[in-house]
Amino acid sequence: MALYALLAALATSSTALAASLQQITSFGDNPTNIQMFEYVPDKLAEAPAVVVNLHPCGGSAAMWFRGTKMPTYADELGFVLIYPGTTNMNNCWDVHSPESLTHGKGGDALAIVNMVDYALKTHGGDPQRVYVMGSSSGAMMTNVLAGSYPDVFEAGSAYSGTAHACFAGAPSATPMSPNQTCAQGLSHTPEEWASFVHNSYPDYDGPRPRMQIFHGNADALVRPACAVEALKQWSAVLGETNTQNVTGVPSSAYTQLIYGDGSKLMGFFGAGVGHTAPVNEELTLRFFGLLE
Repeated sequence: MALYALLAALATSSTALAASLQQITSFGDNPTNIQMFEYVPDKLAEAPAVVVNLHPCGGSAAMWFRGTKMPTYADELGFVLIYPGTTNMNNCWDVHSPESLTHGKGGDALAIVNMVDYALKTHGGDPQRVYVMGSSSGAMMTNVLAGSYPDVFEAGSAYSGTAHACFAGAPSATPMSPNQTCAQGLSHTPEEWASFVHNSYPDYDGPRPRMQIFHGNADALVRPACAVEALKQWSAVLGETNTQNVTGVPSSAYTQLIYGDGSKLMGFFGAGVGHTAPVNEELTLRFFGLLE
């Protein structure tokens, strides 16, 4: 009996120590009443990086937590994961409102930034190593956060998204919205796209987030032209030009577009890839600088 009691105690202890997705109900100003979940590995690095993970339309924080290998990498490398969740607009992110598109004004964007502030303070995180990634609507919000809060995010990785402020003026940002001009390929010059970013935080003159853009060439919901426009936007913002295209990266279906030396901006287009482009955690974390 003593042996069984010891084994039960060890099992209970192991379960208590195992990291899991936890909801945080009080993290600061939350103007759109969205949710915060976080995953903190048992072995946290000193001054850990923080990675925001944004689910697609119709998704949830729990779904996106299970949908990628990010938790496994967090366990290995010791960084903090934030999983925001929204039940607004059919679980789509607010990427169209003036509040989200303006630094410090509100919307989902400000709520997510307050989640980052909470995680940095609570876990002693490194404010110079804050990153954001997402898919579909989450990729759209990735671009919005990079544009509205360049002082918070060091880099972003967007899978099947749209440029910052692409949905500006639309009644909503869902696939059911009567205005689908953005998702079907709204076009501007690089300079016009860059002006949307600069106007979101006109007093800012610091460094801009590095960006990584993934898209499928067979995406009929969010057209591949959306990724072309996002790359135009960030090439102008970051002052980088397309210097090289490499076929077969990360797989035979893809072509990699390198801007400058590739450290600030790169794109990936997948032949035959629909909505959404599969997450490549290794490439994303390598671009962030969290994985060698």
